[in-house]
Amino acid sequence: MLHVPSMTAREHWMVLLKTAIVLTSWVFNYFALKHLPLTIVTPVRATGPLWTLIGALIIFGEQLNFFQWSGLLLTLFFFFRFSTVGKLEGLSFRNNKWMWFVIIGTLAGAVSALYDKHILRQMDRVAVQAWFSFYQVALLLPILWIVRRKRPSRTPFFWRWTIPLIGLFLVIADFFYFYAISEPESLISVISALRRSSVIVPFVFGALMYGEKNVKKKAIYLGGILVGIVLLLMG
Repeated sequence: MLHVPSMTAREHWMVLLKTAIVLTSWVFNYFALKHLPLTIVTPVRATGPLWTLIGALIIFGEQLNFFQWSGLLLTLFFFFRFSTVGKLEGLSFRNNKWMWFVIIGTLAGAVSALYDKHILRQMDRVAVQAWFSFYQVALLLPILWIVRRKRPSRTPFFWRWTIPLIGLFLVIADFFYFYAISEPESLISVISALRRSSVIVPFVFGALMYGEKNVKKKAIYLGGILVGIVLLLMG
């Protein structure tokens, strides 16, 4: 299960493109996390399966039934309701660039999920993950150098053991994620919805540990998004 077969030059370029898409999502989402409340960022990211579903509908020809249309519209409705909560905290999609950062990061994540389904139809999943991990380092090092050079005082670095743990958990999560996608019968729209339900964990953490504002309203809207995702899964 851990054997890494060789890949062609074309396949390496495909994995490199996947890495660039994923890192685009990470960079935008990490900057958003740095400047926005967790209870704002996580619900917006929870809408990722919606955009993945739309892409799956267009690219892979996945069809929507009544439950899926209901989930789609419900998710969209509660996603836009979050803009009203953001305004209560002085956060507007119109004039706050960090709100746009989390939207761009979420959309890039949806593109990544669709691209994963495409390349794992024709490539070995372990090879994809192994080279994806390697190319992450190659592409992130110059980004790290640029950020450190331009903002040395605003982004000081402190070593914590949680840093390698983040990497470890990402590798484990990706292993099971790639395994699921590589199954011929799997639907990327369903897998993406299941994966994004994990937003409950950071949302509760943000509410309890950081004492963020308007948690009740946000919880209701997050609940609406998750109900929409359940309807997508039922469909």
